Amino acid sequence: MLKAYKYRMYPTKEQEEMFFQHFGACRFIYNWALEQKIKIYEQDGKSVSRFDLNKGITMLKRDGKHDWLKEVNSQSLQGATLNLDNAFTKFFREKMGFPKFKSRKNPVQAYNVPQNYKVDIENNRIYLPKIGNVKTILHRPLGDGDLKTATVSRTSSGKYYISILVDDNREFPEKSDFSVNDTVGVDVGIKDFAITSNGDKIDNPRHLKNSMKRLKVLSKRLSRKQKGSKNRNKARQQVAKLHEKISNQRHDFQHKVSTKLVSENQAIAVETLNVSGMFKNHCLAQHIADASWSSFITKLEYKAEWYGKTILRIGRFEPSTKICNVCGYYNSSMTLADRKWKCPECNANHDRDINASINIKKFALQGQNLIGI
Repeated sequence: MLKAYKYRMYPTKEQEEMFFQHFGACRFIYNWALEQKIKIYEQDGKSVSRFDLNKGITMLKRDGKHDWLKEVNSQSLQGATLNLDNAFTKFFREKMGFPKFKSRKNPVQAYNVPQNYKVDIENNRIYLPKIGNVKTILHRPLGDGDLKTATVSRTSSGKYYISILVDDNREFPEKSDFSVNDTVGVDVGIKDFAITSNGDKIDNPRHLKNSMKRLKVLSKRLSRKQKGSKNRNKARQQVAKLHEKISNQRHDFQHKVSTKLVSENQAIAVETLNVSGMFKNHCLAQHIADASWSSFITKLEYKAEWYGKTILRIGRFEPSTKICNVCGYYNSSMTLADRKWKCPECNANHDRDINASINIKKFALQGQNLIGI
């Protein structure tokens, strides 16, 4: 299994300059490689391999105009072409969108270190090629296994992190058997973040909404500062720190909820949602983004892989909300405002969300309704 371990770094000012140089060089190589692939395909109808692009990097270093590339770790530059190759693979296989040129204005800047870095846990430092020993808070030990690619990143708030990928040379555990009793259906929402088929409701913390008043104040201060001034940069960092805090709160909450669900159940049934389509509803778009359902489902999926649990996904068009879970009556007149309703066939009283989660579980346990396991 592959697991990533993320640590906070505290570089010196000289090391920060070297980091910026690596960020810029890797971004330049990525954009240059993307431009080469586009031009050659338009002219000859052929695709350029990553290995040919790596040879081109060597030629760039010798042309006299790009001598500064010699000051950057060569393997990190080759890692930029690997990232581009992976981006095209996702474009053709997963339809993730055509690769875009990178900008220096992106909120997060990063570069890869494939090998030749050293982790010194006792002295809390990590050696990076061309940069040297960087002070790092190694708050937890690395897992046993082979060290793979390390990724150095800088957030918009000015913090530096390193994420180290470790291969522990173990296979994912076999999926545990599950039944009706140890399977739970989960319906996500806005009023309540998650509703289970057991009748439990997990409140939506609404981290963005709770911080919106402060965010408006800081954004207004930023808009009044003169462009290019030091005060504007300070105001920008304050806004970035608040956004980072909101993101950290959201991830912490989702990690706790997903870990609880995975540890208590053998199988979890969820509904496939068209989140991008829901964003078109401008009245709910901000609340949907604040809930971040896609991120939550992703955490459920990889944690289920770690612990041998099963994720059952049903199609997005299954009418889980409008069907009575007792008799199967279809309530076609239900609207979004109806939080509770009574079945006219069996007179059962339903909570909208709990009824939906029970139906999600029922649909998932019927094999013909699954779109993926």
